[in-house]
Amino acid sequence: MTERLLIKALSGGKNTKIITLNGKKMTKMPSALGKLPGLKTLVLQNNLIPKVCPELRTLTQLTTLNLGNNLLEEVPEEIKYLTSLKTLHLSGNRICRFAPGACDGLQNLILLNLNNNHLMQLPQEVSRLKSLTYMSINYNQLVSIPRELCFLKNLVELQLNYNQLICIPEEIKFLKKLQKFLLARNNIGVLPEELCDLKKLRILDIAGNIIQIFPSGFQDLKLREFYCEGNPLFLKQPVISTQRENVWSLQEITSRFVMNQLAENNPFLMDGIERYPQVRSMISQGKTCAICGQHFITVWLECVRFVSPPKDWKISKNLQLVPLRVLICSYKCFTQRDPNLFGIAQV
Repeated sequence: MTERLLIKALSGGKNTKIITLNGKKMTKMPSALGKLPGLKTLVLQNNLIPKVCPELRTLTQLTTLNLGNNLLEEVPEEIKYLTSLKTLHLSGNRICRFAPGACDGLQNLILLNLNNNHLMQLPQEVSRLKSLTYMSINYNQLVSIPRELCFLKNLVELQLNYNQLICIPEEIKFLKKLQKFLLARNNIGVLPEELCDLKKLRILDIAGNIIQIFPSGFQDLKLREFYCEGNPLFLKQPVISTQRENVWSLQEITSRFVMNQLAENNPFLMDGIERYPQVRSMISQGKTCAICGQHFITVWLECVRFVSPPKDWKISKNLQLVPLRVLICSYKCFTQRDPNLFGIAQV
């Protein structure tokens, strides 16, 4: 069947524009493709192809290439010759690297799908994909986002779900056209303030990370959909605020200094504190900030505030988004809350 389809395609010569050979159990890419210079679309998904044929480089008019669900182990070098390519599907392979120069000739590429592979990193050369608009690299093993990716000024959609990312680079602010940013199920602990510079961002998914707090200005994003379930927004049991004054007392200032110095094993204070039982009794009532680890006696309302998300945000259905009833200390402690409520914490 495969041979008959190829013979039919070859009989069309330069007039053959589309070849689709899905699920044919092909173990290699047919070299006869080199005789079809006018080919526009090549679909060879769901086969057993471990590498592309050298003749692929002759298909300079190809605009769509689908090699999904094969046995490729790298983004092949041959695709750099496909200067007309706009859509490239390589999902469901065993890809763990880009061949040197693979991105060189892909200035017209608009969509790149690398889902379900084994990539641990992206090469700096991704910055050469100047026209790239949609990039999807879900279900890989990426540990970082290269800063070079953030200079793809035409990028509108970036999907990085189910990887091992631990942070977002500050350069993310340069993706001025980004509208959809998916980061679910990674290991991200902090959202950079630069994320708030993405004025066109409409969909953000950070579900299943380890994020505790949101950056200042986050509520000003014009999001339409926001997903954040599965993040440890509160890590420690809150304490109740007993704020009585608008300024710190000398006792509070001194106590904080002493406790923080003792935490650093200051030998002079450690020796001197033994002579003052009243001071020991006072600092024994001290607490530790759940966010920064600093010590305090009295909780104050100074650094963190909670705001309601905009009404037009579409939020995860299992979250009830209303303002938190919260008091906070000068070291950003979460000190009182209703466990059934959720809000956006701002530093």
